[in-house]
Amino acid sequence: MKKVVSTAILVASLLVFAGCGTKPTEQTAPPPTQNTADTSGVDNANATVDNTESAGPSGELLSKRIVYFDFDKSDIRADSQTVVAAHAAYLAKNPAQKVRLEGHADERGSREYNIGLGERRAQAVRRALLLQGAADAQISTVSYGEERPAAAGHDETAWAKNRRVEIVYLGTAPATKP
Repeated sequence: MKKVVSTAILVASLLVFAGCGTKPTEQTAPPPTQNTADTSGVDNANATVDNTESAGPSGELLSKRIVYFDFDKSDIRADSQTVVAAHAAYLAKNPAQKVRLEGHADERGSREYNIGLGERRAQAVRRALLLQGAADAQISTVSYGEERPAAAGHDETAWAKNRRVEIVYLGTAPATKP
């Protein structure tokens, strides 16, 4: 029995490390200038729609629902700190409100690696929200990796828009001003 468990752990480890073997070369570019997902040119026929989503809170910072990341990074950039703080304050004041953090990655890297990277990004935003007053029960996370690109293309402009966490407000809790 121990041999079967050891073999399963070894195989799982090899699969994880196989996805991490090579990293694409990093290219730098300015961050995206918009904070809404650009789905032009992207086939969303297979995308699911969650009818429980609400419009969420309003306000300049709260209207920004996307946190962008640098290449192969999962730390929240300085230009997104105030947006995350605004959402944390809103959640702290509205304990019935729930959010889903959807982690994404660009197309570079293996599918497995990008699922993990999207999860690390969603967890980074989750930790920041929790540290700033949101409750654990208000937040769920999911990683889509490279499977749901915001922008079509195979260049830095598209990749920069795809490296993101989307903050999706759920339910029908009434929005209040923070």
